[in-house]
Order: sequence, then C-alpha cells, then structure tokens
Amino acid sequence: MRIGFPVSKADGLESEVYGHFGSAPVFVVFETENGDIKMINNKDQHHAHGFCSPMKALDNERVDAIVVGGIGAGALSKLNQLGIKVFRSAAPTIKENIDLFRSSSLSEFSLQHCCGGHSGIAGCAHQ
Repeated sequence: MRIGFPVSKADGLESEVYGHFGSAPVFVVFETENGDIKMINNKDQHHAHGFCSPMKALDNERVDAIVVGGIGAGALSKLNQLGIKVFRSAAPTIKENIDLFRSSSLSEFSLQHCCGGHSGIAGCAHQ
C-alpha cells in the first residue's frame, strides 16, 4: 500500500505531517510493503481555495491513502472518487502516523470534517 503524507519539509519518516493537503509544499509517499519513500513537490500548491487538483498536486503519482491534518471538501471528494481514502493525522510525524495507520487507529475524513475556508469565520477543522 502506498500512503501519501503532505509535509512542509521532507525529512523522511521524521517529517511532520502538514495541516492542509492542498497547500503543502511537498508530499512524502511511503510504501508499506518495502519501506521505500518518494518525495514529490506539490505541482498545484498555489491554487485558489476550493480549486485543488489532487492528482496534479501529487504529480499524478498514484497512492492508496492520504494522511493529513486537514483537507477541503473538493479535494476530499476528488480523492475519494479515485478510490483514495483520506485519514486524519493523529500524531506529529509520518513514522508515528504509520504506526497508528497499521493499528487502524486513524479516523477517515468525512465531508463534515473538511476545511470550510481560511477566512477565520468558517475556519478549518485543523491547525
């Protein structure tokens, strides 16, 4: 299984999971079967809020799941339509979240948990 993690700085498994999918500078893709790691620069980082193109952001790299602190409804819907599940990060680093993922301790994002905007009024469900 290939799990994508949005991060601000690629530090391997010690990378801290980013708070928002679409604006993360980098993605780390972890292969659970062999431990391989791949870094991907976000190709859609500067999109308008609500217009994220997840596969463009991932440079068309196929993943089975995403673990992130927060995500907009549009990006979540697009990822889910592609069969990609999105989980809420529950620890600071990729390594810790992988352990939680393996023990089925991460909750899956639903539309009710998505970011409503960054205006300070609607607010995000993440930091």
